[in-house]
Amino acid sequence: MSTATSQRYPTLEFVTRLQVEVDAVLELGNTQEGRRRFIPITGGSFSGPGLSGRILSGGGDWQTLRQDGVAVLEARYFMETHEGDLIEVTNTGYRHASPPVMERLLNGEPVSPEEYYFQTTPRLQTASKSYDWLNRTIFIGDAERMPDSVIINIFAVN
Repeated sequence: MSTATSQRYPTLEFVTRLQVEVDAVLELGNTQEGRRRFIPITGGSFSGPGLSGRILSGGGDWQTLRQDGVAVLEARYFMETHEGDLIEVTNTGYRHASPPVMERLLNGEPVSPEEYYFQTTPRLQTASKSYDWLNRTIFIGDAERMPDSVIINIFAVN
């Protein structure tokens, strides 16, 4: 016999907005998995009610452009809070749109975010006691590709 329970729905809480600065794309070319690309991360900043600081250079975004037009993304980099705490970011996601819009995005042209899907699932890890809550929280990111950066609004799932 089962008992009735109330249905719960997660809510989102805005944490921070990242502006991730990127360098020129390195094209590996077509492989069995799709077209492989690497985009170096050169720096940036983040600011919001939950986290603020700078993005450190040295990370990157590994991309696979699948045959169905979906870009599968995996970015890894470090952030440093204003207090000096380090946060490791592993951010995976998907970007897709109509073929003409994807071509404009791949060429680095400005495209309105309403014209494409770009969602991520960032995983944030830190050794900082002040930011330990990052290690046990699920996040989602709503992203936008700019010609020389990526904007990501990060939300905690509650």
